[in-house]
Amino acid sequence: MKQLHKWVCRLSEWSGVFAAGLMVVSVLVVCHMIFVRAVLGDSSIWQTEFVTYALVAATFLGAPYILLTRGHVNVDLLPMFLGDRQRMALAWLASILSFVFCLLFLYSAAHWWWEAWTLDLTTASIWRARLWIPYLSVPVGMTLVCLQYVVDMWALATGRDLPFNMPSKSKMKEMV
Repeated sequence: MKQLHKWVCRLSEWSGVFAAGLMVVSVLVVCHMIFVRAVLGDSSIWQTEFVTYALVAATFLGAPYILLTRGHVNVDLLPMFLGDRQRMALAWLASILSFVFCLLFLYSAAHWWWEAWTLDLTTASIWRARLWIPYLSVPVGMTLVCLQYVVDMWALATGRDLPFNMPSKSKMKEMV
C-alpha cells in the first residue's frame, strides 16, 4: 500500500503540473486571439472554445493536486475545539462523504463522456470539436481524486496523517 500511496501522490502532482500547463496555454491562446482580432482584423474560430474547455479541464485535473496539498478551502474551527477522538471521527466522516460524492460524480461523468464518445458528439460552432476530448478530463480528474481520497484515508488509518493536519490536544497544549 505504501507504493500505491507514493504512486497516487506522484500522479496527483503530475496532474497538478498538467493543469497549470493548461492554464498557461489558455493565457497564450487568449493573447493569440486578441492579436488575431485586434491587429490582423480576422475572426477567431477556435480560441474561445478551446480556452473554456482547457480551463474546465484544468479545474478537474488540478483537483487531485489540491486535495494532496490540502489547498482547498477548509474551515477548521470545529476540529480545533474537538477532542482527539471526535476530531478523528469527523475526519473519517468528511473523508467518506467526500469520497462517496466523488464516486457518484465519477459515475455520472463517465456516462456523460461515454455518450459523447459513442454518439461522436461535436460542438455546435464552426470549429466542431469532438466533445469526448474535453469531456474526458472530468472522469479522469474524478478518478484521480477518488484515488487520492483512498490513499488519504489509508494514511489517516495508519497514523501517517493527522486528522485535519492538526496535532493531538496534548501536543497542542505543549506547544502553548
